[in-house]
Amino acid sequence: MFVLFEESGGFKAGTVLADNDASLQVETTHGKRVKLKSNHVLLRFREPAPAELIDRAEAAAEALDTDFLWEVCTDDEFGFESFATDYFGHAPSAVEAASILLRLHSAPIYFHRKGRGRFRKAPSDILEAALAGLEKKRQQAEAMEHMRAELVAGRLPPDVERMLPQLLYRPDRNRLETKALEAACVDSGLSAPRLLLRCGAIRSSHDYHFNRFLFEYFPDGTDFPSFDVAAPPSDLPLAEVRAFSIDDATTTEIDDAFSVTPRDDGGWRIGIHIAAPALGFARGSALDAIARSRLSTVYMPGNKITMLPDEIVERFTLGAGRTCPAVSLYLDVSPALAITAHESRVEQVPIVANLRHHDIEPLFNEQTIEHGGPDYEWKRELTLLWDLATILEAGRGKANDNQNQIDFSFYVDWHTQTADGPGHVTISQRKRGSPLDKLVAELMILANATWGKMLDQAGVPGLYRVQNGGKVRMSTSAEPHDALGVDCYAWSSSPLRRYVDLVNQWQIVAVLTQSDPAFAPKSPDLFSALRDFELTYAAYGEFQRKMERYWCLRWLRQQDHPEVEARVLRENVVRLDAVPLVFKVPSLPLQLPGSRIRLAIESCDLIDVDAHARFLTTLSEPEPESGHGDAPAPYPTA
Repeated sequence: MFVLFEESGGFKAGTVLADNDASLQVETTHGKRVKLKSNHVLLRFREPAPAELIDRAEAAAEALDTDFLWEVCTDDEFGFESFATDYFGHAPSAVEAASILLRLHSAPIYFHRKGRGRFRKAPSDILEAALAGLEKKRQQAEAMEHMRAELVAGRLPPDVERMLPQLLYRPDRNRLETKALEAACVDSGLSAPRLLLRCGAIRSSHDYHFNRFLFEYFPDGTDFPSFDVAAPPSDLPLAEVRAFSIDDATTTEIDDAFSVTPRDDGGWRIGIHIAAPALGFARGSALDAIARSRLSTVYMPGNKITMLPDEIVERFTLGAGRTCPAVSLYLDVSPALAITAHESRVEQVPIVANLRHHDIEPLFNEQTIEHGGPDYEWKRELTLLWDLATILEAGRGKANDNQNQIDFSFYVDWHTQTADGPGHVTISQRKRGSPLDKLVAELMILANATWGKMLDQAGVPGLYRVQNGGKVRMSTSAEPHDALGVDCYAWSSSPLRRYVDLVNQWQIVAVLTQSDPAFAPKSPDLFSALRDFELTYAAYGEFQRKMERYWCLRWLRQQDHPEVEARVLRENVVRLDAVPLVFKVPSLPLQLPGSRIRLAIESCDLIDVDAHARFLTTLSEPEPESGHGDAPAPYPTA
């Protein structure tokens, strides 16, 4: 005697070794012995052999038409043997009964199980919906396979192209396009960005990184919405000064300028003039909403995303040959360069020159200051401001200790095409803490500290940069900045570039004009702006550092020689001399921090933004007094 039974979701047949009425001992076709309850047996038969029954029943089941079975079966619940009798028109053989069972079991959307060997046909509406779902899945599977094949072949399917940013930066694994891309990555052995770069979906590795940033922080693009024309008051007094700015060659948002005017009674009246967009639009305006959403200009090598529209920047930037609205801080300075008084004003300032670093630094530097130099326009003013800056620095008790550090400037020529895409990068070095740097930094520190104290004394809230316990943070309280050595420090000198400075300028203007401030004490909107600015400003800074790292790798790939010199920072970590690139060198033997070494650059990964190098030789070990070679914190700027 043989039996057919169900085990672990499948059907098995075996030989009965012992029948104890309530249970049976059965040996399966694989020689395994099992104990079954009698009511678990689906079919008892004498022929054919168990193994032959399963094979023949599976073959016979394939020939049965499921749609026809559904049509002819009763609407009531039924057992497979009784249905087999009706279907075949006679008492079914074991093979016939088993074939019906297997076919019913394999079509769950047609026949719903109601127990062991018992079924009920699916209602027509439910069956129709289920079949539609199956067809949809089949079509989706075909579409996914087509997309996978196209991607592996190096072609970009339209469905993938339409949702490219989401696939790259925030993939939804429930979508067919994501599944197709993942499958193609497995088949090709490439990561998603590398595969899409090969397919032409991404123009260059630069676009991959830049578009990720836009996807996260500028999902609606970088275009500005509509806004009203900004115009400062027409009755601002005109300052009787000749102001000039000092900036890098690429600076277009010129926020600050200076003036030096001799006094009749000796000494000078020195002006610190800050561009005043706060005079052109108010809190709550469309331009305020734009600045509030962006919070800062985003800087990166070869590009920037401004906080304010270009028309507004052009209207308020302190461009040469124009008279510009400004908030000015005037210092009355004695012949001995002692500040005897100060005064703040809202006014129009004539800007007569925009001095650029590359033009002025060859004439105004440590050597020319110490040993003299040629005469040039603005020499007297720059020398006076330098002397004052030196006194201000000493007065803060925070002498600049960064004189031996190097800053790097990145210039990208987008008109030059390279193997890595558009853009040929030039990276230049500039000594940190130069006289121009110190001059500007000290006067900005003075202005920000003076205006911060003015807001505090007037009881008008502002946003302050605070440092205590070694931690820098933003605050609405006028607390000390230990690193700068000032009682309080309110960022106010870059209102075209930072929302914090714009907020503070609104507050400063309110104090100077004796009007209601834009933000009242304990304003929740002020706290909200502070929190959002801190998070966003940090993210923008991180993006800038990442893109500088990226362009360092592009610079390495532009070089004809694969060997570079570097300095050891710590175990297996080095910093290149020529460009500000820090990375690990696994082959680096044990070296003293500060040692100079030579490396062979083996590859630069522009997707993972990393370099791979091999140690060649040690050039020199650090001198005892040179320290470990780690760069101290940058000289504080405005």
